[in-house]
Amino acid sequence: MTAEEPSLSGIRLRCPRCRTDIGGWDCPACGFSIVINDDIARALPPESIAHYARFVDDYERIRESEGRGSESAAFYLGLPYRDTSGRHRGQWRIRARSYDYLARHLLDGAGRGNRILDLGAGNGWMSFRLALAGYRPCAVDLLANDSDGLGAARHYRTRLPALFPRFQAEIRRLPFADEQFDAAVFNASFHYAEDYEASLREAMRCLKKGGVVIISDTPWYSRQESGEQMLADRRAAFRRSHGMAADSIATLGFLTDERLGRMEDALSIHWDVHRPWYGLTWAMRPLVAKCRGRREPSRFRLYVARKSAGS
Repeated sequence: MTAEEPSLSGIRLRCPRCRTDIGGWDCPACGFSIVINDDIARALPPESIAHYARFVDDYERIRESEGRGSESAAFYLGLPYRDTSGRHRGQWRIRARSYDYLARHLLDGAGRGNRILDLGAGNGWMSFRLALAGYRPCAVDLLANDSDGLGAARHYRTRLPALFPRFQAEIRRLPFADEQFDAAVFNASFHYAEDYEASLREAMRCLKKGGVVIISDTPWYSRQESGEQMLADRRAAFRRSHGMAADSIATLGFLTDERLGRMEDALSIHWDVHRPWYGLTWAMRPLVAKCRGRREPSRFRLYVARKSAGS
């Protein structure tokens, strides 16, 4: 494929390996090239591919065993409002309510035409919805497969004048030059970070002055111990199902107020916390768990921080 085929919509690039701003797909400083394959810009340096190889393999295996993805285009076109597979309707209801709140209250349509980074885009459903609403999204994910990764975004071509740009890239080493996006959304993905501060700092780097970073659908716990128990339960379940541990990458897995506070101090930001209504059953989960002597369940909020003029 030629370098012109993916629509970059004026996005300026930066080498993810040596961090040099580049005018095309090739870095003159270190020789790294962003390769276009299946209309996806592959911006993972070899060392990153090696680092994430087992994590990607484990993650894809988990998602396949959970029945993610579909052979039907209708499945992708209906997300997040309809899960035509019927396998994860509860999760998609949460995603839909988070997205609606984000679109109505945090983006609010005032900046239609704004450029938005969709970090952890998966199959691209959020970028699709944002593009339909008039925004200019750019989808980023480690996964590029055709069922649950960036390759699945091919199903949106029939509904959009041009498909949004897609980059297979590491969130800590984004292939974008400084200060060109109006918002960056961690789309049910921030908890997969190995280093919260580094990931957040990289997203902030790509934002214009006054731009916002939004963390959506990452589990929050009031106690560190609850989050650690959740991760232990998840590892045990994977071992039972697959006969091996899924711990090749030490992802942080969840948020607490203490973790959020450390990010505020390190980056000199302020989190605005938003609490969408996910329904009475969801709201009652902590009380039910306490009455039954179970571990504290996760809760979801939306966290918003603005890049100041002096950042």
